Amino acid sequence: MAIGTEVPDTTTGFEASSKFINAIRDRVGEVVVGQEVVVERVLIALLTSGHLLLQGVPGIAKTLLVAAISKTIDLSFSRIQFTIDLLPSDILGSEILDQKTHEFRTHRGPIFTNLLLADEINRAAPKVQSALLEAMQERKVTIGNVSHTLPAPFLVIATQNPVEQSGTFELPEAQLDRFMMLHRLDYLPPEQEKEVLRRNARLGVRREGKGALARTEFDVIKDEPVGTTEDLAEVMEQVQQIHVSETFMEHTVEIVNRTRRHPSLELGCSPRAGIALLNASRARALIHERDYVVPEDLFALAEDIILHRTRLSYEALADGVTGAGVLEEILGEVGGR
Repeated sequence: MAIGTEVPDTTTGFEASSKFINAIRDRVGEVVVGQEVVVERVLIALLTSGHLLLQGVPGIAKTLLVAAISKTIDLSFSRIQFTIDLLPSDILGSEILDQKTHEFRTHRGPIFTNLLLADEINRAAPKVQSALLEAMQERKVTIGNVSHTLPAPFLVIATQNPVEQSGTFELPEAQLDRFMMLHRLDYLPPEQEKEVLRRNARLGVRREGKGALARTEFDVIKDEPVGTTEDLAEVMEQVQQIHVSETFMEHTVEIVNRTRRHPSLELGCSPRAGIALLNASRARALIHERDYVVPEDLFALAEDIILHRTRLSYEALADGVTGAGVLEEILGEVGGR
């Protein structure tokens, strides 16, 4: 080694990243009970610039979680309630004629934010869904004849209610592929649900003028962030330093390819699935305070990354085959599980 040549020390950056991530999880835990896995998935999406689709029944703290994350990292936050009459301009913005100057000025829509919550995305018409998903892919929108770059970071967290199908539009596979992960939420265990009730019983009321309102969990979210967008950018850079072995890459490619060859699947994963598995595994390794990925990262994330990118054949559906069962079979063959 030449005299004066310095080897970059990544240890300090790794420790700072772990401290930052743990601070986020602790702060979110003050507001949201349980849901450790979905908190991890949101962090993975943030650290890899991937979009996240949350599927779950109403009332399990999806909106609360996203709002808490945005305030914890000092990110701008917007929420759009998707409905059948929503227009693309309601999301992207539009050009408005100024009556005084007789010139058009640009009105930017709620998509110009760091963290966008698209609530019940499947209730909007396909034209609106396409407008949002195009922005997700290109990180820019066109209003009139002018192209506008979206803020950095930019992350879409969409929600979908799996119970109500009336008045909804199913997201086609090509659009689902834009989401890095689809995480399915379930109800909390009884002990954690009891803790939710305990915390709610202590909220009290908030006085406003001569009246008062019952406080909600949103009222207890602290406004002081534990870090800035610059801190987040540094952690994102640290994710890129996580070591990935050739064997891990081979297993990732093999899993993706097996979805294309499996007799029960008429649609397998695109190359985007392999990229998502690799990037998400690196982020998960950092969250678990490792500077290298392990097979457990791959197996833990496979369901969220692969299932929504595959489609069972009609014969498989008639035989009662499930996508989760096919994935378990593929993972068992690749990992010897």
